[in-house]
Amino acid sequence: MNGYVQSSYSMSSNKINNLPKIIFLLALILILQGCSTLSQKDGSDVDPVDPHEDINRASYNFTDKVDRVFFEPVVDVYVEYVPNAAQRSIGNFYDNLSYPNVVLNAFLQGKVKQGFADGLRFLVNSTVGLFGLFDMATHMGLEKHDEDFGQTLGVWGVDTGSYLFIPILGPSSKRDVASVPVTMVTNVLFYVGAVAGAGVFAPLTILGAVDKRARLAGPMRIRDQAALDPYLFVREASLQQREFLVYDGNPPLNLYDEEPFQDNPFETKIKKQISD
Repeated sequence: MNGYVQSSYSMSSNKINNLPKIIFLLALILILQGCSTLSQKDGSDVDPVDPHEDINRASYNFTDKVDRVFFEPVVDVYVEYVPNAAQRSIGNFYDNLSYPNVVLNAFLQGKVKQGFADGLRFLVNSTVGLFGLFDMATHMGLEKHDEDFGQTLGVWGVDTGSYLFIPILGPSSKRDVASVPVTMVTNVLFYVGAVAGAGVFAPLTILGAVDKRARLAGPMRIRDQAALDPYLFVREASLQQREFLVYDGNPPLNLYDEEPFQDNPFETKIKKQISD
């Protein structure tokens, strides 16, 4: 799962204060990581993939409570009363707003042909598709892709690093956290807010958060019903999904032998409890 819901950021007097808030958030994460590192024991039971598990679990629990108290009731009403066709159009609209991020990272990964096709897809949906409300590009044979700066760093050979769970934003890693500001500044909504102001930016951001959470409703129900430990379920699923995306669905065969996060999380948890 690439994340819960995106947080809403208010516009300052210069109408572009979102980037400093993201930078502050990343700095806070690094500080928390440092504090967690100082508090770690010297024993061998520290998971190299998730060495800051205590902090990450606290962030996960906080986000889960916020979701259940504030977002879930709103999403239930949204799903119940907004027609499916309208939900699809809203989802198409927000996907199109964020699609320049896909175009940029396709080129950064050396996928030149795909980059031009993705650029054409964005142009078609922004015009013929009425600002993205209708996915006309898919009907024209222009495939939809999923690229971001975290994947780009993976393609460039940057290691995943330790797992992070960012409050509200969701699962990430030391590598993927760099994609947060890039994703934001390549989203058309960022510039719409800068021009139109908070009166337009705030409701569009809130609706986008509700739409994204609604699309995650199914996977989150599976998590609640199937997971013995929801935190581990989310961690393992998100890390494996990220590797899947980095390798465009074709990870090397030895990946599962080399990457420690591929181990059975529940078996690891049981072994740890027995050793304690």
